[in-house]
Amino acid sequence: MSSMLLALLVPIVLATLVFTVVLFRAAIVRKAWPSPETLGLGAVVCFFDTLGIGSFAPTTAWLKFRRLTQDRLIPPTILVGLTAGAVVESIIFLLKLGVKVDPVLLVGCVVACTTGGLIGAPLVHKTRVWIVQSIVAVGLTLAAIAYAMTNLNMFPGGGSASSLSVTLTVVAIVANFGFGLLLNYGVGNYAPTLVVLSLMGMDPHLCFPIMAGAAALMGATSSIRHINTGNLDLRVVMGLTIGGIPAVFIAAYLVVSMPLEWLRWLVLIVVLYAATIMFRAAMLGRREHDAEPATAAIAE
Repeated sequence: MSSMLLALLVPIVLATLVFTVVLFRAAIVRKAWPSPETLGLGAVVCFFDTLGIGSFAPTTAWLKFRRLTQDRLIPPTILVGLTAGAVVESIIFLLKLGVKVDPVLLVGCVVACTTGGLIGAPLVHKTRVWIVQSIVAVGLTLAAIAYAMTNLNMFPGGGSASSLSVTLTVVAIVANFGFGLLLNYGVGNYAPTLVVLSLMGMDPHLCFPIMAGAAALMGATSSIRHINTGNLDLRVVMGLTIGGIPAVFIAAYLVVSMPLEWLRWLVLIVVLYAATIMFRAAMLGRREHDAEPATAAIAE
């Protein structure tokens, strides 16, 4: 194991330990016990996330479809709830493939995504509900497009590179900073990272340590801030966390791979439905917000 890879794994593990203590302490204090449904949801989405489906979009779609929590709480809830699974994935992918990736690119992207996440964590709680709903709806729509492109073999094929030129490395790092910001709004970083790096000529398989490592360190650090604000649904978080961890191990070491094309089409339909409902809620919320100043003026 290279020293650079070890230097990346150590902060991920340490941040995860602190995150775990903060999470379970908050859950005990608030008596946030998971339901069988959220445990099952965590297991399903983390299982298929490890196999390449993605977890943010289907989790958001299910929470919206089942109305398990408020729209404004969905982004921080799924970020915190799916962090533990992302950490396990990151360790697996980093140990398997991380040593093959240019260390500057790997560490730079992970640190940039984490920085963006820390900056974006307080912003999501100050953003109006209809804006959050709009961002989530756009993220869901992009995820649906990614699913369709994957099934139709229209995703960038990528190359065989394990490193990039200096210019492209800087572009990738800056892009990951933006992905870190958006993670706080429930927009997953896997698909955009894979597209950007593949277009630059990276081997798609070597994108996984970057994607997973960035999601893990960003999630573990930013989630602490989200938990401390209290603006999330801890019951759902605990279900996703506890249900997701064993599912990642099963997918990574027992199943490894399976045909996923029809599942992606099914998830695409559900995600598009959730995006439509979220867009509609955002538009109604915006109209209500625009009407508030006029109502106040009449009252005066």
